[in-house]
Amino acid sequence: MAFHLTLLLCDNMLVTGTSLAAELFNFAEAMARATKHPAAQDVIIQRVTPDGLPVQTSSGFEFHATHCLDDKFSSDLIHIPALWRNPRPAVAQYQDYIPWLQEQHQKNTSITAVGTGVCFLAEAGLLDGKPATTHWHYFDQLQQAYPQIQLERQHFTTQAGNIYCAASVNAMAELIVYQVERIFGRVIARQAQRNFFHEIRNIAEPVGMAGEQRSTHGDETVAQAQIWMQDNLSKPLLMADIASQFGMTQRTFHRRFTQAVGSKPSDYLTEVRMTFACDLLKNTDLSILEIANYSGYPEASWFSSRFKQWSGNTPKAYRNTVRAKMFS
Repeated sequence: MAFHLTLLLCDNMLVTGTSLAAELFNFAEAMARATKHPAAQDVIIQRVTPDGLPVQTSSGFEFHATHCLDDKFSSDLIHIPALWRNPRPAVAQYQDYIPWLQEQHQKNTSITAVGTGVCFLAEAGLLDGKPATTHWHYFDQLQQAYPQIQLERQHFTTQAGNIYCAASVNAMAELIVYQVERIFGRVIARQAQRNFFHEIRNIAEPVGMAGEQRSTHGDETVAQAQIWMQDNLSKPLLMADIASQFGMTQRTFHRRFTQAVGSKPSDYLTEVRMTFACDLLKNTDLSILEIANYSGYPEASWFSSRFKQWSGNTPKAYRNTVRAKMFS
């Protein structure tokens, strides 16, 4: 098993906005293996540009790509760096990233963006109606260029589903440590925190976070199961198999999960799948069958039935309603 971190590259980006993420995950991989941690796995660092050619950073360093957008590769987390000064020229230059990011979002890939790099997500429409932040110097320009964004000027980090924004490199450090916790668990994340940034705040509740509420329970195995379910929601998942994967009987898993999260594992999975389906219905033109498949339902009729039971509306009616409330 491997975790694939994809670093999106472009000219005039800040080196620290990219290298720090790679270094933190490489440290987590090494520490997990050294301690024989159950979450130990390979970390594959991928650097992508539209054409596979190198880029020049704002400080003059040259970054070489390992992939171009036409290559076939998977990503568990895509990281978008901060850009030096006005980001609009870079966004215009790298328009090929926009449909690619939209496609990755449809695949339920997690995305982090730093500072003015948030503009790539805004340009792709992935932040419409959602909380977002950016570097303070670019607040007004971002709001003017993308008025549908819910700009959080008082927050250093935001979360909207599996999309995360950080206002600065310092805020990004906290956000990446949180991502390390998602993948490798709290123990490894704490070690990364102590080795890189001993002054970082409680990673379970990053300062100034706007968006979804985080779970505060202390059962790390259940937390890892939650993350695994979120990352694999499009696959057919049986609770017995999930329990076995995390070293528990189905009965024990059900008891511990319910005690920690406050809902049954099956109900939690349904909630995650339906929330993801809502996002696709609102923000994409995918067919109901495609959304059903992306959300873990092989048949459109079964998905529609479950969705109506969950929301009170059919998927089509929900899409028509939410889109009627959006700005043109």
